This record gives sequence, C-alpha cells and structure tokens, in this order.
Amino acid sequence: MNHQEAIWLGALQARPGCVRNARVLVACSGGGDSVALLAFLWAVRDSLGLDLTVACADHGLRPEAQDELDLVRGLCRQADLDLVEARLDVRTHAREQGLGLETAARELRWAWLKAQAGANRAEVVATGHTLDDHTETVLLRLARGGGGGSLTPLPERQGLRWSPLIRTRRAELRAYLTRRGIRWLEDASNAEPFTPRNRWRQLLPALRREAPALDEHLWETHLQVAELLAFQAETVASWRGLRWEVPPDDPGVLLTPAWTERELRWALAAAFQERGWPREAHLLRDLAAWLQPRAARRPRASLSWGGYRLSPSGRSDDFIWRLAKEIRT
Repeated sequence: MNHQEAIWLGALQARPGCVRNARVLVACSGGGDSVALLAFLWAVRDSLGLDLTVACADHGLRPEAQDELDLVRGLCRQADLDLVEARLDVRTHAREQGLGLETAARELRWAWLKAQAGANRAEVVATGHTLDDHTETVLLRLARGGGGGSLTPLPERQGLRWSPLIRTRRAELRAYLTRRGIRWLEDASNAEPFTPRNRWRQLLPALRREAPALDEHLWETHLQVAELLAFQAETVASWRGLRWEVPPDDPGVLLTPAWTERELRWALAAAFQERGWPREAHLLRDLAAWLQPRAARRPRASLSWGGYRLSPSGRSDDFIWRLAKEIRT
C-alpha cells in the first residue's frame, strides 16, 4: 500500500458506512475513475477484509467498448480477480421504454449489476463516483428545480451502491494511476455536448477557477442538508398517526386541523410521495398556503384547489379533513 492509498484508506475508515469483511462487486468500465477504484480496493482489500469480483458491461453504443473490456480483462488477470461480463442492448431498451440512451444505459447497467451482486452474494456494488460527479449532479438537479434534495444526490453509501472515492477529485485519481503506471481509457463521448451532464462538465472549469474549493464546499453543504433532511423526515414520521395518515383503504390523505404552513408542507411531501402524487416544491408551497387556514376550521363543505379536493373525513377522531386528488372526466 502506498502513501496515497493509506491516506484514502484512513479517511474511509473514519467515516460511517465503510464496508468491511464483505464481498464486493466492483463496477469497472475501463475509464479512469473505475480503474482507480479497482486499483485502490485491490490495494486495501486485506486491510478491509474485502473479497472482490469485477463487473464490466458493454452497452453496445461505441466501438471502443471492446478495447475497454480487454483492458479490464487484463487488469483482472494481473490481480487474479474474477470478472463477470455482459453486453447490454441499450438501444432496444431506450426505444421500447421511450428513454434517452443515457437513461436507458443507466437503467440496464444497474439492473444487471444488482443481479450480479445477488448471484455473487456481494454486499455492495462499488462504483467509481467522484467529487466531480457529485458537483455535476448537484447542478443538474438544481437546474431542474429539485429543491433541497438536489444538494444530497450522491451519498457515499446508498442501498446497494458504495462509492468509496466520492470525496476524491477526478484529477487526483488520474494522477494516482499515472504514478502507479496503470493504464486507463478515456471515453471520448464524455467531452461531446449531447447530454446535460456533459454540457455542465464543460462549464465547470471556469467556475472552479473563480471558486477553487467549489466541489469541497458543495460536499460540506451536502452533509449539512442531509442532516436537516433526516431531521425533517424523523419529525414528519413522528406525526404519522397523530396528525396525518395515509389510510390503506382510502385513496386520500387524512389531516388534523392544527398546522403551521411549513409543517403542513413537510407532511404533504411525505404523504404525496407515498401516494405517488406530484411533489414539485412550488406545488407543495402553494397548496400548503391555501390549505393551512382552511384546515384550521371545522369542516362544513368540500373545497377545491388545483386538482385537489379538501372535504370532511366523516370520522369521529381528530382526523377531520380528507385531501384527495379530484377525478376529472
């Protein structure tokens, strides 16, 4: 283990969510990020007690994919690691599901990785996400109006996914590979401006010249917002059954009368997520502003706003209001 690997390992072990004594499926495309991930995990496998298997998928979109697969095969032979491979029919999936190629590739790849993790009894799928990826995803989601959740898009550990190098810059990983003399292949399509992510990627160098610590500051914001969102979720969950409810035998949402506008907005977001209703920030803000003063009164008749109907619940307990989506014919 070299000095850089020891630094990354120490930082990783100090954080919650570090994977130890587990089987790990390492997603490796042959690009710089995932090759650095594979090299790092192989170097620290004994320290963390990791049993590694590598997964590489050809999406059938670029002729260079065969060279990348050959590169990954060579790395696995050198490291004496098992490799699972697949060729994914992304174009057919995109056409059948009405998806863009990028989204279709992500869906198929992740479904295959999950299946391979199960087949290999892997606890996690390790991915080569970097701090650069986090910044790009924040900006993408903010541009689409994603609200506070836009600031926490790529946690280090999320379900099956584990991204141990998420706090490391892309350039650091390439410098690490260069020092170790490990070859990788860059995907030339990453520089082509045909996806929103690629276009943001081209804008970021100028932003980083103005704010060199942009990526680190966004990650610190990510941690703070994640804590606030967790507190909000815990608070709203504690109200369930007391102030709001999503009954299994009723397609609506039941509410008690006493709310502040902010509390009501939080509860509606949780209830709407469970119901599968739209949860855009502006919708919840406007609906809560309309609903809060009306819900504070005893129900007399039904009221409508923007496709939602507030009506008496007909119950004898504290849930005096029922909010439901109006059925339009």
